[in-house]
Amino acid sequence: MAEVLVYVDHVDGAVKKPTLELLTLARRIGEPVAVALGNGAADTAATVAEYGAVKVLTADAPEFGDYLVVPKVDALKAAYDAVNPAAVLVPSSAEGKEVAARLALRLNSGLITDAVDLEAGDDGPVATQSVFAASFTTKSRVSTGTPVITVKPNSAAPEAAPAAGTVEALNVSFSDAATGTKVVSRTPRESTGRPELTEAAIVVSGGRGVNGAENFHIIEALADSLGAAVGASRAAVDAGWYPHSNQVGQTGKSVSPQLYIASGISGAIQHRAGMQTSKTIVAINKDAEAPIFDLVDYGIVGDLFEVVPQLTEEVKTRKG
Repeated sequence: MAEVLVYVDHVDGAVKKPTLELLTLARRIGEPVAVALGNGAADTAATVAEYGAVKVLTADAPEFGDYLVVPKVDALKAAYDAVNPAAVLVPSSAEGKEVAARLALRLNSGLITDAVDLEAGDDGPVATQSVFAASFTTKSRVSTGTPVITVKPNSAAPEAAPAAGTVEALNVSFSDAATGTKVVSRTPRESTGRPELTEAAIVVSGGRGVNGAENFHIIEALADSLGAAVGASRAAVDAGWYPHSNQVGQTGKSVSPQLYIASGISGAIQHRAGMQTSKTIVAINKDAEAPIFDLVDYGIVGDLFEVVPQLTEEVKTRKG
């Protein structure tokens, strides 16, 4: 069976959930070979092997931490040359998509971004995408070169399938462009204790109906009861009620959780584009004609200031 390169997203050896999803999808089209770079790369081996990696290529060098993007592209190109894979899979983060695009250019290969599913095809992997603000679902395959595909988080449930996970050192020669953009400082992000928005299995979002930053604690309380991330519509962000980093939508972040709860959000196309691929969608809005209700699996016509606290208490009660 052909091998499939999987780029490992990790923090000091702690593998992020989207990588486990990639490994699960990679097993549909070949044998996963993980590529782990930077500090703690070797520490990822046990985790990625548990989810199907037959081999783990690791490399650590100051360039991976001191410079942006290009050193990782150099490493993936070295891994490609060593393995000659049937496809390369990368998480659909902002950095991941840039890495994938640069790699595809070097390989003279086609690129598919933001896939939500993968399957084997007679002429190579077939990727499912949600396009045109999630109005259509398409199936695509790369017709030139080795497919480079980025996959959105929460596109598949991680499934363990223990494999050998043999660790091999990857020899990387950095290009002249690798040191072109240097990281000069870092500011740690203040932790909220909540999951990362784009990776969360559950997202609770608030919009214009929240009516002020001082009321977002209602949204946060429901999110915390569910172990969810907090999102916000563009209207709420533009009003200064919640940070831009939490914006869900075409000009914010795209999410695809198992459960998405929209509170006080009308459902403009800009917002729908960022959450329409969610598996189950629930809306709470006092306007029965709000466009969001055309999209949902479950809708509650009511005042969020009454409904959300009741829902929060019910969740807490059922959790005991």
